[in-house]
Amino acid sequence: MRKIRLSLAGLVAASLALHACSNGGNNGPAPPDPPPPPPPPTGGLDGRPQNLSCVAPDRTQGGASVTVVNAFPALSGTGSPTKALVEPGVADPRWFVLRKSGQLVVFDPDNPGPATTYLSIAVNSGGEGGLLGMAFHPDYPSTREIFLSYTVNGVNGNQQRSVISRVILDDVNSPSQIGAGSVEQNIIEIDQFQTNHNGGDIAFGPAPDNYLFIGLGDGGGGGDPQETGQDTTRLLGSMLRLDVLGPGVTYPTNPYDIPNDNPFFGNDECGPDTNADACPEIYAWGLRNPWRWSFDPQTDVLWLADVGQGAREEVDQIELGGNYGWDCREGTIAHSATLGCTGPTIDPIAEYDRSNGDRSITGGFVYRGTAIAGLTGRYVFGDFVSGRIWALQSDGQGGFDLEELVSTGDGVSSFAVDRDGELFYTAYPSGRIMQLVSSGGGGADPVPDLLSDSGCVAPADTTLAYSGLVPYEPNAPFWSDGAAKDRYIGLPDGTTISIDAGDDFVFPNGTILVKNFSLNGRLVETRHLMRHPDGGWAGYTYEWNLTETEATRVRGGKTVDIDGQDWIFPDEAECLQCHTPVAGVALGADTAQINKDFTYPSTGRTANQLETLDEVVMFSSPLPGPVDTLPSMADPADVSAPLGDRARAYLHTNCAQCHQPNGPTPVNVDLRYTTLLGNTNACDAVPQAGDVGLVNPRIILPGDAANSVLVARTALRDTNGMPPIASSLVDDAGVLLLSDWINSLTGCN
Repeated sequence: MRKIRLSLAGLVAASLALHACSNGGNNGPAPPDPPPPPPPPTGGLDGRPQNLSCVAPDRTQGGASVTVVNAFPALSGTGSPTKALVEPGVADPRWFVLRKSGQLVVFDPDNPGPATTYLSIAVNSGGEGGLLGMAFHPDYPSTREIFLSYTVNGVNGNQQRSVISRVILDDVNSPSQIGAGSVEQNIIEIDQFQTNHNGGDIAFGPAPDNYLFIGLGDGGGGGDPQETGQDTTRLLGSMLRLDVLGPGVTYPTNPYDIPNDNPFFGNDECGPDTNADACPEIYAWGLRNPWRWSFDPQTDVLWLADVGQGAREEVDQIELGGNYGWDCREGTIAHSATLGCTGPTIDPIAEYDRSNGDRSITGGFVYRGTAIAGLTGRYVFGDFVSGRIWALQSDGQGGFDLEELVSTGDGVSSFAVDRDGELFYTAYPSGRIMQLVSSGGGGADPVPDLLSDSGCVAPADTTLAYSGLVPYEPNAPFWSDGAAKDRYIGLPDGTTISIDAGDDFVFPNGTILVKNFSLNGRLVETRHLMRHPDGGWAGYTYEWNLTETEATRVRGGKTVDIDGQDWIFPDEAECLQCHTPVAGVALGADTAQINKDFTYPSTGRTANQLETLDEVVMFSSPLPGPVDTLPSMADPADVSAPLGDRARAYLHTNCAQCHQPNGPTPVNVDLRYTTLLGNTNACDAVPQAGDVGLVNPRIILPGDAANSVLVARTALRDTNGMPPIASSLVDDAGVLLLSDWINSLTGCN
């Protein structure tokens, strides 16, 4: 086998001295002194190799005319944003940003330092819950009122309850915080079965009616188990329309009236649960999870993005009395509902599937700005998981085509427009507010097409790693369809790694993490995970030729046959589906994963990786203590380790990057290694996203792996399988490990 290797040129010399000393006993003569190590490369830091070429370039710019920039680089305090709005009707408008955890923060765009907490709402932020929506009074600032949408603890067996409220502001004495005289008044409450599919966006419709529109998901769970999408006796799975400003509105006795042209006007009002008759609050129905929608200010058309189940993401134009199909239909294809599937439904005007890492649509706006040529009048939207942003383009026949504008690598959680109609989006969970700007023509692509041009390989031999890279190995590796892997850190010269409070490594801008995959002794793929100079992460992949002389960049993903095995090259947008920001992006590079002995290929000597990196000044601060006092994760393949530690390490590596608090999944499960089993929301818990054919299953059913959805999904490679992307083979050893562990459990303690 021709392995990628590198010369560390003395990298481990300092740390190896700790292992080469005599023990000071009387058990014979002391061993001879080791030969002196070779000097470090010129410019290295205390033995660290110099890295001048394997450095991340500027971010790739996509689309014909659009790129993205950080609109407020100095901004902080906006983490986990769900929505952003610009204050209307004032000369110097503030930005308002909603945070999932319940804070509404504000900042001055002309002096965007740390955002200030304007108000804080007690919310249940589990799953997809939290502070989700806001709207200014149509007559703001003359009428100083805002309207909020958020989730609180559920009642009567429900996991959450959606609350829509009005807040009368008392903020004349402080532009950054409401006063004690502010008053909140509830308008309507709606029970949610689960913690996903809450919808939660709110906005006022066009004048002169100025009705309040409220978008609600189907209540949660996979496949809409309650079939609320077609059940108009519930408020769920619908767009509501309420009159909250009319002359008959009084608080708290009558916080809203029903517009007389609502489809079920005249019936008894609904909420928080079900009703005997169809709910008069409903404007349109058949929605799964309307995640962000907006009115076109020029046409008054209501554009809505509806998140799909497992096959389609869709864009709809919402009409009064329209049925948009869920859960009879997902996009334009049939689904499995049995309730009320006889009436006519309205197909989306555009949809896309999940073949390229696109998994959760985020609605945007019709562009009415002036700075981006060719975009005027087109609806712009994105995908929360892949980070792609599209604009709809008329096909000339009454339909629309999707034109990809840019692939951002960000979790696009919402879009915003400023008073000039220019477009922005919130990046989740970082809280950066990014602006769409004209790129002045074709987008630049500084990431090379050939691996030999990347600066990350030896000039004389592409199969050898550049001498400035540092190899490493995690305790618990990710399952990669049986491939052997080598990993390297490309840290820009003169920079260091910091360690955050969660023991994750925080890499400096310019870092490239390199991973090489080999099957049957042959190099097949090299992946580069880059932190670009602007601080954003993105992934790129290269396919090796049969002679292993060169690797070529793959765009858009592909699947090839290698010795009878389907090998999946991920689309570049898919990389951040696993390398999630909430998990620190750089998976496998944290204290617990790196805290192990490693045999360095250039010397054949073995040393603890944390000690080695510390000795050669790759950390910004010394380690907080001896390595035997620091976190260390079990190796799932080490049969000498406790079974539970091995299984939890496997779940941490293969699942927890998504399944943890604020992760990009609709289920409220926490599979991190450090989370107690009873606190994972998985043990003896009813599945929230389908039972995958099991009878009365639990996510983890102690003593019964056969009825545990966690095991069943790990053993699948269809739309229900885990991991959901980039794998065509089941990890049989992993399935056996999880099965043995669950069968050994007697409870959730």
